[in-house]
Amino acid sequence: MTNMRTLPTVEDTEALGRELAAQLQPGDLVVLDGPLGAGKTALTRGIAAGLGVEGRVSSPTFIIARQHRAGSDPRSIALVHVDAYRLGGDLDELDALDLDTDLHDAVVVVEWGLGVVEHLADRHLRVLLRREFDSDIRTAEWEWVSAD
Repeated sequence: MTNMRTLPTVEDTEALGRELAAQLQPGDLVVLDGPLGAGKTALTRGIAAGLGVEGRVSSPTFIIARQHRAGSDPRSIALVHVDAYRLGGDLDELDALDLDTDLHDAVVVVEWGLGVVEHLADRHLRVLLRREFDSDIRTAEWEWVSAD
């Protein structure tokens, strides 16, 4: 079942991320898709806050992947934040990131991951973010998708 929400502000996008984090556990893969400025990193900041990770979350565009350790709360979960945009579908480079290993101990969130990383897990949370052309209003659609 697809869920949908309008996100008028960055704070709304981050709040959705915190809500989604409540459904996540180590080993989960989150695949984010949407154009530039749609809110992928803001959503990831919310997910990170909900998971209780340490450190500031920003776009991993220039380093491709950032690891965020779980916080001191025993319920916190580590996060690996990946930007697949620069990979350009290069599966060798994707394999070099060793994300399948991270999937055992962390939640892995991949921006620009649609059509690239789904094979890494039996199921993933797919989040499609859109931004209206002439405004800052964004929408999000999300659903759990099986690898079947």
